[in-house]
Amino acid sequence: MQTIFSISTRGPGLRGFTDEVRAFVAGAGREEGLLTLFAQHTSCSLLVQENADPDVRGDLQAFFRRLAPHADDPSMHWVKHRTEGPDDMPAHIRAAVLPTSLSIPIIGGKPALGAWQGVYLFEHRDEPQVRRVVAHLA
Repeated sequence: MQTIFSISTRGPGLRGFTDEVRAFVAGAGREEGLLTLFAQHTSCSLLVQENADPDVRGDLQAFFRRLAPHADDPSMHWVKHRTEGPDDMPAHIRAAVLPTSLSIPIIGGKPALGAWQGVYLFEHRDEPQVRRVVAHLA
């Protein structure tokens, strides 16, 4: 069973879509299996992350802004790819060090997420985007 999630973002940050994932799995009617999620983009990532305290998401975003600041930051003078703006190459760097796919076991007809885990798309670009995440349940 497959579907494609269309996820609208409002700029950088983590956008949760755990409820959509749970609904897809519930609709599949499978008690056991493996859910694979795959982002069809090179400037966003997928994460399983803390779902209770929003400070975690903010701290992660701040960390990755420090790790790969905009290309117009003096520390990024070496960046050559600037065609799509100063946020583009840093977005590719962040996506290169973070996962763009996830595997989540299905147990008892539900994603086997821990009590404090949620599924997130981590947007790395400044402008709002519509991202596609392919879901495959085997």
